Amino acid sequence: MTIERNRIYCMDCLEGLRQMEDSSVDLVVTDPPYVIQHIHDNKGKGLGKDIFSYQKPLSDQNLTEGYDIRILDEIFRVMRTPNLYIWCNAVQIPMYIGYFVVERKCRMDILIWHKTNPIPMCSNKWLSDKEYCLYFRKRGYCQPSGYADARTVWHLPTNIKDKKIYGHPTIKPLPIIENIIRNSSREGDVVLDPFMGSGTTAVASARNNRDFIGFESNGRYHRTALERVMEEVSKRGDVSPF
Repeated sequence: MTIERNRIYCMDCLEGLRQMEDSSVDLVVTDPPYVIQHIHDNKGKGLGKDIFSYQKPLSDQNLTEGYDIRILDEIFRVMRTPNLYIWCNAVQIPMYIGYFVVERKCRMDILIWHKTNPIPMCSNKWLSDKEYCLYFRKRGYCQPSGYADARTVWHLPTNIKDKKIYGHPTIKPLPIIENIIRNSSREGDVVLDPFMGSGTTAVASARNNRDFIGFESNGRYHRTALERVMEEVSKRGDVSPF
């Protein structure tokens, strides 16, 4: 099977990545499953109920147990030069530092999405008002166009509207993904997202004249991603790649 540009494949990303050529991708932007400590106590009342209600959609979609880290080896192989943005929670940061900084000798930046309307769950813990996006590179392209694009903290609300429209519980704001893609790739570059979800990375790539490759194993999310990209290219008057 030949993996082509401007396609989103409904398949396990480890299988798909293994079919890609070495050094064929300019930028990786992805949001793999987090590792989340489950809250089982008091799930029927009070704060425990709120936390359980928040976590259940993630658990139902297998988005709380992490993923096969062999995927990182394949991602590293297909990049022309290390140039990767990966979303994570605090629990995963040591693992990523160990892999990319200690083992692979990459440089690192930490970007933060500060949620201006977080879920009010703060009993025995800090408020969950941020998500981390780690940037790893070796001579990777990073050229913000100005002061605003160069900021490392985005102050944006939780995108409840997009969650309702596209049905994905961890969808990231499109403006953030566009910012990342503009800063760390050039027009015509290939952007890879092994965990495409509802298609945000593909839409941001198409909107900014980049090619994309994506994998998504969930059939419902895959269909949503295809629909979003087709809607985007139709707005631009482009010929649909699907």
